[in-house]
Amino acid sequence: MAVVHLPTGPLTLSGGGSWQKPKGQIKSRIAYGAAHVVADPRAGNAPGAPAALDWDATLAFRQHLWAHGLGVAEAMDTAQRGMGLDYTATRELIQRSAAAARAAGGRIVAGVATDQLAPGSATLDQIASAYRDQLADVLSAGAAPVLMCSRHLAATARDSDDYLTIYRSLLEISDKPVVLHWLGTAFDPALEGYWGSSDVDKATETVLELINSNPAKVDGIKVSLLDADHEIRLRRRLPAGVRLYTGDDFNYPQLIRGDEHGHSDALLGIFAAIAPAAAAAFAALDAGDLESYDRIFAPTVPLSRHIFEKPTFYYKTGIVFLAWLAGHQSHFTMVGGLQSGRSVPHFARLIELADAAGLLTDPDLAAHRANRFFEVMAG
Repeated sequence: MAVVHLPTGPLTLSGGGSWQKPKGQIKSRIAYGAAHVVADPRAGNAPGAPAALDWDATLAFRQHLWAHGLGVAEAMDTAQRGMGLDYTATRELIQRSAAAARAAGGRIVAGVATDQLAPGSATLDQIASAYRDQLADVLSAGAAPVLMCSRHLAATARDSDDYLTIYRSLLEISDKPVVLHWLGTAFDPALEGYWGSSDVDKATETVLELINSNPAKVDGIKVSLLDADHEIRLRRRLPAGVRLYTGDDFNYPQLIRGDEHGHSDALLGIFAAIAPAAAAAFAALDAGDLESYDRIFAPTVPLSRHIFEKPTFYYKTGIVFLAWLAGHQSHFTMVGGLQSGRSVPHFARLIELADAAGLLTDPDLAAHRANRFFEVMAG
């Protein structure tokens, strides 16, 4: 038996679900997993240091997502944009992942931001130029762009017109439809007042004005506000052909399942942690088996809510911890030293929930690594 000696007592791991890899991509929805990066454990990935990645393990994880029928959302906040991953490493990550996507026949989108600028104040012209440079990098790599929220723009913009001016200019020059990106303050407190207002309804009108001004250039919008009712209202107001990509890691099964008025597609950090289960749920959805879809996703929700609990921006730590337990990397080290972002009780509960969701498919490996971790961290 594979037993984990948690601080609260022993846990015998169940062995995980008997997940089958799908034959090809998901058909009924478009679903991206926002992938994490694997640090080089022998490099100086301390807080404030340039990111050094284990490229083989990082790219292997993307192959894992493609093999389960998911697309890859590259260089997003799950990859520690703004929390350890500098833009030099980001550019190389996008180039390498886009090349791997072409070879694998997998879907890929990649984040466009302004994080090559120094932290602090910047002019609108500097912000626009930074966005343009990153957009060019993503397009030249062959990925579809995700126009990520910018801390610089949140700090500098005076009103909604400043947002509209910059975003419209980016839509005009992109030769591919873009995915817009609305990340709430739970994920990044520096984005308070994004789209020109802290009133979500007012900000929504700005977003819709932007999309309606050039819908042919907008593939969709990724919304991570953790507010299912707002997402549904926004989804129903989008013009035909513009997708709502849910980024709601609390309520994703119901939002993706949809209702008589439509459904959300997905761009989710939690899919990096639950890819085998997500693939099985989507296979059931493709087959019209809603009962199995609900049953498979149900135990992943408590796990996701735990990983994304407050302070939510440390969710990346749980994603990487689970990747280590599942055998996708040989160590639990993160760029920027972010492995310190969660507590021992948090990790103990994460193991219980991951096991209940059938995600620890190699229980002996998971137990061995977890026991080593708790011996060091908890004595």
